[in-house]
Amino acid sequence: MRRVPVWLQGFGLAVILTMLATGGGAADEVITLGAAVSDTGKYALNGANTRNGYDLAVDAINAKGGIDIGGKRYKLAIRYYDDESTPARGTELAERLIKQDGVKFMLGPYSSGLTKAILPVVEKYRVPMVEGNGAARELFTKGYHYIFAVLSTSDQYLSSAIELAAENAQKLGKAPSSITVALAMENDAFAQDVRAGVLDDINRHGMKVVIDDQLPLELNDMSVTLAKVKALKPDLLVISGHEKGAMTAVTQIKALKVYVPMLALTHCDSAQIAEKLAEASEYAFCAGQWHQSLSYRDEVFGSAADFANRFKAKFGYEPAYQVAQSAAAVLIYADALVRAQSLEPEKVRDAIAAADLPTFFGRIKFDETGKNVAKPMVLTQVRHGKYVVVAPKEWAADTPVIPRPRAIAVDGALSPL
Repeated sequence: MRRVPVWLQGFGLAVILTMLATGGGAADEVITLGAAVSDTGKYALNGANTRNGYDLAVDAINAKGGIDIGGKRYKLAIRYYDDESTPARGTELAERLIKQDGVKFMLGPYSSGLTKAILPVVEKYRVPMVEGNGAARELFTKGYHYIFAVLSTSDQYLSSAIELAAENAQKLGKAPSSITVALAMENDAFAQDVRAGVLDDINRHGMKVVIDDQLPLELNDMSVTLAKVKALKPDLLVISGHEKGAMTAVTQIKALKVYVPMLALTHCDSAQIAEKLAEASEYAFCAGQWHQSLSYRDEVFGSAADFANRFKAKFGYEPAYQVAQSAAAVLIYADALVRAQSLEPEKVRDAIAAADLPTFFGRIKFDETGKNVAKPMVLTQVRHGKYVVVAPKEWAADTPVIPRPRAIAVDGALSPL
């Protein structure tokens, strides 16, 4: 693997500004990034978040004058196609972008499954792909050399929930090894990887799994699993089923009057459970790649809060972490293009591999498989319609409430059972 010379280390986003100061004139060249993103189908919601994150980053970089390569200034642009949330269509469009449209640099789609489908294509044509929405571990175990992921892998998503259960076992009236856990996971690559990571942590603490349900795709009914939860009374219920799964879980837990001392979910913020189902989701724990209260910052967006404010002003809603990680993928390209001082895909790929970049999304540094090994996950807890960071401790805005108060949503207000 080619390494960037020592004298170029740290020659990152901040340098864009100083290089542009001597460029003069408006940019007359364009660097086009390619992206097959879900405008329709199952992943349309987070497809929109992905596209909006990409577009905000392109706008921010271009507003600062673009990128200087060899004394010539370039603006960024993205060529999009709708992958219709299907792997076959995603593969076809990746081929089209590279072979027909001549795209030399790819951005990832939404979801691990669609990312997996595209990987053989970018590997075949030796085109780098920076992605922010494919988190499954299997993406990084096949020996691919052209994928780089700014996000943490899915096995890490709910590790903090298991750690919190162990740390707060006394509040649950248990020893850590006597805590019981129920798992309800959609049967797709992402959720099953979340399950694998959670099981590793459960086994490490000697906890007991009392329910391990693998649920169908398009998760819209959890009543059978929740009946088991009512009967077996686990201390912790862990659910991963994308946006539909999060909404289904919170809605049916309320409707069926199911109580668990701890509830942990993925995809809370993109499903907007706190905003749409505040009472029902109160005190639920939510996995997050990023939160706007964190103290990360960079030279393009400023702080995490600055990014969130800029996004809301443009798109009219609070950014889910899928938005942030998508924008961060574009920042990696900007940084790598400046350091590579080239438009040759192989040189840009090597510059990406050598990245060590502080961003509003967190630090980004890749290992030899293309995983970001520098940024931790965060765990939030829903409090009165807001997501409050409660783990890890160095980022926590408040202490976690454990156990969840024994209450259910009745007529839109929390009432004791």
